[in-house]
Amino acid sequence: MAGIIHPFYESHRADMEAAMRHRLDLAEAMLRARAHLTDMDGIKREVMDEFEIVLTQMPYVGGTASRMSDFFMRLMGFIAIGRVLRRHGVSLSVIGEIERETYKAQLLTVPEAERFASGREFMSSENQTLLREQAAKSHQNGFPEDFVYDFVEPGPDDNFEFGINYTACGFCKFAARHGDKEILPSICGLDFDAYATRGIRLERTQTLAGGASHCNFRFSRVSKD
Repeated sequence: MAGIIHPFYESHRADMEAAMRHRLDLAEAMLRARAHLTDMDGIKREVMDEFEIVLTQMPYVGGTASRMSDFFMRLMGFIAIGRVLRRHGVSLSVIGEIERETYKAQLLTVPEAERFASGREFMSSENQTLLREQAAKSHQNGFPEDFVYDFVEPGPDDNFEFGINYTACGFCKFAARHGDKEILPSICGLDFDAYATRGIRLERTQTLAGGASHCNFRFSRVSKD
């Protein structure tokens, strides 16, 4: 029996599916050369079919009221890709490489001026104020499958502008529920390029997926020479 897609995700379904097809086109050469797959039409169909399953599994975490809804909508498709590649015997390290390079290529299709403007907005004092407020709200457990996190102010000897400690991760919860733990690190790896392509340096030395008590995101601006 087919699952039901939450109305919020259903309203964004066309855009998410278009983004998935774009990713698969960008990944095609890597899938041939590194994963040694040849039936690209078949692989693409299989991934899109798996993505339909992922859409029914995606937890609702508040829609537009939660900044993490966007994370789910942008990155859950990589779960579908990882599942299909594992079924075809592709190693976890190769899956991570293909997904990260594909995501970077997709991000770079956005004009640089637009990407860096988004980065400046993220690093702005106004957004930091918003992040502090959202971090406090995340502890209220309005949605059990959501992320829980704390805003981190830099100390006098720190070289970052601000940080976020994620003490509960929506992707980790999803992976535990649906048997995707082994492909979860490939999702974690996407974070670095997501910020770097917007002119932001992310430093992170531990993750929940790796068994740590929290993910320690630390952000600073990248100087343009």
